[in-house]
Amino acid sequence: MKMKTALALGITALMLGGCSSTTVSYGDATETETVTADYGSTDLQGIATKMVDSMLSSPAAAEISAAGRPVMYMDSIRNKTSEHIDTEAITDTIRTKLLSSGKFRFVDMSKVAAVKQQLEYQSSSGLVDPASMVRIGKQTGARYMMYGNLSSIVKDNGKVKDVFYQITMNLMDLQSGELVWADQKEIRKQARRSTFGW
Repeated sequence: MKMKTALALGITALMLGGCSSTTVSYGDATETETVTADYGSTDLQGIATKMVDSMLSSPAAAEISAAGRPVMYMDSIRNKTSEHIDTEAITDTIRTKLLSSGKFRFVDMSKVAAVKQQLEYQSSSGLVDPASMVRIGKQTGARYMMYGNLSSIVKDNGKVKDVFYQITMNLMDLQSGELVWADQKEIRKQARRSTFGW
């Protein structure tokens, strides 16, 4: 009898699980996202837009790009929050927007090992036509480095969760070591707990 009951319950669970459905729909990628008070897509877009607009309109950008398109490299953003935040998505977005402006060029330091391996293969494998071979020692050096920090302060009294984010971006002249541009963006988000939980 117990075996029959267990079998009947298992079949019922499978049937109920099979009857559930998931609806998937596309949304507006630029729409404000307010699912939680945690870092989200709206924060990423706001940070990138603010930093790019600030830099492009700064006297420093006008000065360093007056004679042409300076070469930069994007270093990482240090995540000092308690959340797992993909800061590479921030740097990728900022770099893409700055490249699209037509005022700057970038080298990609994250691919140095792969580039070195490919160049060594071309020069020493004997399989690459010397006429098309890329020569070692011809890469463009970056003059400027962009980097930053992302930090947060979280307060939660059981009813309200308040999250404050601050991102700072810097642009350093690698030749002189000077900071030629810096800016910050602050974001505050709140989530109120209902009677039945979040």
